[in-house]
Amino acid sequence: MGLDRVGSVAIAIASVIGAVAFVWPLFIPAHGALNQAHAGDAPWVVAVLLPLLLVAVLGEFSSGGMDAKGVAMLGVLGACGAALRLPSGGAAGFEPVFFLLFPAGYVFGRHFGFLLGALTLFASALVTGGVGPWLPFQMMAAAWMGYGAGCLPHLRGRRELGVLATYAAFACLAYGLLLDLWFWPFGAGTSSTLSFQPGASVAHNLVRFLLFHSATSLGFDLPRAALNAGLIFVAGRPVLAALRRASHRAAFGAPVEIERHELGEPMVS
Repeated sequence: MGLDRVGSVAIAIASVIGAVAFVWPLFIPAHGALNQAHAGDAPWVVAVLLPLLLVAVLGEFSSGGMDAKGVAMLGVLGACGAALRLPSGGAAGFEPVFFLLFPAGYVFGRHFGFLLGALTLFASALVTGGVGPWLPFQMMAAAWMGYGAGCLPHLRGRRELGVLATYAAFACLAYGLLLDLWFWPFGAGTSSTLSFQPGASVAHNLVRFLLFHSATSLGFDLPRAALNAGLIFVAGRPVLAALRRASHRAAFGAPVEIERHELGEPMVS
């Protein structure tokens, strides 16, 4: 397998593992034992996810998808994203932690966005003491948000900000939906019309889940979506310009070329 494919394969494997971790409770049989709030499987998901992310970074670095400056940029933006989580203080919908994720994924590409999303939530959990069984699910949801930003068409002017802000709003709503899904089968009881029903069809439980999400968490998700979309409209243009300047200084997918100096000494450009 070529080095250029190692990062892609690692990201694909991490995504499959993350998706399975999110949805497997929907297939619990009627008399199956519930694993309380993923307490048993969440540590294993983290234990598998972190090495895969490291392999993805090394694969991108080895294939020339990112150079040392690109890896440093990943670390700096992850730290900045973690710092943006500090002022939220648990306020409903006030979560600017995702703001840098969208323009960075858009400028540097889907693999960078995936890695930045996972790194940002992991670093912010360490900073805020938010380490728990929810962490791998937060990491995967944010990673998919960054990956999606890298898949957006590249435009210019107001259309660029409009597309990016619209995507940010929908991505924030999807993040809230996924973060409800990770605990809903275990945390919503078993007796209400919004509760998970072991043994029921997946479609039946999904309807109950959507009702639960609408009744409980949508009020948090809408302000989060509006905040991040608004931040992109207000500060997106200078942030995109700064990130593009940084991308010209770091290699993201640029091949390494060997040139000959006048005196016969090789130079790397």
